[in-house]
Amino acid sequence: MDKVCAVFGGSRGIGRAVAQLMARKGYRLAIIARNLDVAKAAAGELGGDHLAFSCDVAKEHEVQNTFEEMEKNLGPVNFLVNAAGINRDSLLVRTKTEDMVSQLHTNLLGSMLTCKAAMKTMIQQQRGSIVNVGSVIGLKGNSGQSVYSASKGGLVGFSRALAKEVARKKIRVNVVAPELIPRLVSVRGWGEGTEELVSV
Repeated sequence: MDKVCAVFGGSRGIGRAVAQLMARKGYRLAIIARNLDVAKAAAGELGGDHLAFSCDVAKEHEVQNTFEEMEKNLGPVNFLVNAAGINRDSLLVRTKTEDMVSQLHTNLLGSMLTCKAAMKTMIQQQRGSIVNVGSVIGLKGNSGQSVYSASKGGLVGFSRALAKEVARKKIRVNVVAPELIPRLVSVRGWGEGTEELVSV
């Protein structure tokens, strides 16, 4: 059976590093970003028959359409990586409400929507792995990043609960918590296993 990995936010940073690793491990990749040209460039650098898609993870209809296109062109997604994220650093009293909403929608709601879309196929197949990219800021907080911290802290709680929901279906849900420097410092698993993805 084909190994298909969808990397949301796979055109840069941690998502891009994960995509490179998964390509070396023999996965067929879907690189997803808001900017299709950037996603295509990242997918092209991997060689092989990897594909690129454009999607705003905060919009449910775009997420659903993207999963339909991925499954039509690559096959069922059995590995999902949520690395899409934004930050709008500012003291809370200076933070615009629209910046709060955009961070929560992208960093938290977006991962919820992609996980929900992936669940349908993973439950049918009785297997799958999900890795949500959090942040140590979501665990310890940081001045000027209260909203970002809330979005990443919420992602930890969401992942813990989802792992318990789907463990009996042989689906693993993990969170990585990168530090401010570009390397992964921990991989915590609450499903049926734990696996380290990448150090960059």
